[in-house]
Parts: sequence; C-alpha cells; structure tokens
Amino acid sequence: MILCAGEALIDMLPRESTLGEDAYAPHAGGAVFNTAIALGRLGAGPAFYSGLSNDFFGELLKSKLAESGVDASLVVTKDRPCTVAFVKLVDGHATYAFYDENTAGRMLTPADLPVLPDTIEALFFGGISLPVEPCGEVYEALCAREAATRVIMMDPNIRPSFIKDEARYRARMDHMLSLCDIVKVSDEDLLWIMGDGDIEQHIQTLLTQGPSLVCLTEGSEGVRGFTKNGIVQVAATKVDVADTVGAGDTFNAGLLASLQDSGKLTKAALKDLDDDTLRAALAMGSKAASITVSRAGANPPWAHEM
Repeated sequence: MILCAGEALIDMLPRESTLGEDAYAPHAGGAVFNTAIALGRLGAGPAFYSGLSNDFFGELLKSKLAESGVDASLVVTKDRPCTVAFVKLVDGHATYAFYDENTAGRMLTPADLPVLPDTIEALFFGGISLPVEPCGEVYEALCAREAATRVIMMDPNIRPSFIKDEARYRARMDHMLSLCDIVKVSDEDLLWIMGDGDIEQHIQTLLTQGPSLVCLTEGSEGVRGFTKNGIVQVAATKVDVADTVGAGDTFNAGLLASLQDSGKLTKAALKDLDDDTLRAALAMGSKAASITVSRAGANPPWAHEM
C-alpha cells in the first residue's frame, strides 16, 4: 500500500453561469490528494493522510477518496475550515490564489502523527503542505521516522509565492530530499532548490545525496528518469490539452503504480533499477498524465482507460 501524505483542498474552477456571468465550481483537489485519487483509480489501493475539515467541503473530499478506492482511515478530522484555492487558467495553465490560514489541513500538529500499519510499503509527500506550519513539520517528521524502512517519494512542486519562511523551507527540502528514494521535479523546481546551473549536473548532484531515482518532467518534451546507471527518456503522449491541472500529480501515481506492479517498489530494488522497468514506469506516468490534461480539471484516468 502507498500512503499519500499531504494537502487536500477545494479547487474553485472558473466556469460561466447560465446567465453568462463568471462563476466558480468547487472540485476536490490538492497535489497530494490528486496523487492518491489517481493511485486509487489505477487500482493501487492507496491510503491518504491529512487533516480534513468536518464541514461539507471535508465531506466532499472524503466521498471522493472513497469513490476512488482510497483508504482514509488515517485522516485526522478537525473542527476547522477547509483549504480553498481559486484557479485562474491562462492558455490552459493554472495559477492559484490560496486561502489556507487556520485550516484543518494546515493545523496538523505532531500530536496527530499516525501509527502506520505494516501494509504500507511507500510514502508520497509534496505540494503546498510542506512550506507551511505546523503541518510541514509533521510531514517532515513522518518522512524522517519512516525513511529507514519504507520507500519515500517526493514531488516538491515548488510554489514560491506560498513560501513565507524560505530558510526554514529550504532546510526542510534539504532534509527530506536526503531521505527520498524517488524525487520528481520540473526544471523550475530544481533550479529553485539548487540554484542556477546545469540541470543534468544538478540531478547528478542530487543522486549523490540520497535518491535512487530522479524524474525530470519536461512538459510536451516528455520525461527523463535518472539513476546511477544512466538516463531513460520517454516521449510525451500527444493530446489536445484542455488544461494542465493535476498532470504532474497523475504522473506520480502512474510511476508509483507501475513500480508497485513490477515488484520494484522497495528500497533495495530502486537502488539497482533496470532500464526496462524504469521505462515502463515513466511511460505509465506519462500516459496517465496525458489523459488528465485532455480533460478539464484534475480528473485522473481509471485503469480501464489506460
């Protein structure tokens, strides 16, 4: 079982009312939540850990987890509001305005750390839950506690406008990256984390710091997977893009689901991952993401659509 630990929120997506007015429609979202949903739809049987509100938005999020086969037994329910993100689409690319102060997700504390069942083989972290407090501290502590015995994957998904304490966040990134077995980044993420310089050199440096696999997503150019054994590249699947909401999150799920199916989602196997297994995992992530971008909003594919 793969545990996705991080934010769940309501994306308010732009729509037009029947009167022709600008409007917003609520949709379940959040980077880590989207990855959990995608894993569930792909048949991976994931679990989810976060703080969810006891309001009707929180109930919507829980219902969406259940519909996609995600185990929500580790979720912490709080009498606080739900995080909300208003989405603006420009040429199909999403920008966000977040409302997150004092929310159920943000106000996780170390007292809320879960006891994990032995069935959990891997943990996934990322998104806007890492730069904010106190929940960022909780996810970092969970990562550090479990990294010795379970696979750790992270997608930093850096949003500079969301970072209030850059020094603290950079220290958290450094710590968690050193604990990861798998890291997925865009070139923008990598340059923010490691500074100006050559992307491939940065990735080689990162591989010496802990991860066994670094995946670099490059939009329409596809994705490259870097290991100590070399580089594997998979081209992007060509589709008509509706928007890019949830694309990276779905890629993460496809990658993890493929590695799980192949029996390679272990710390030992990832240290010596063969090219064919990696290529298949990258391809599954890319195909799943292509289906998501072909339709509006974060709507990952089901297994029968793959």
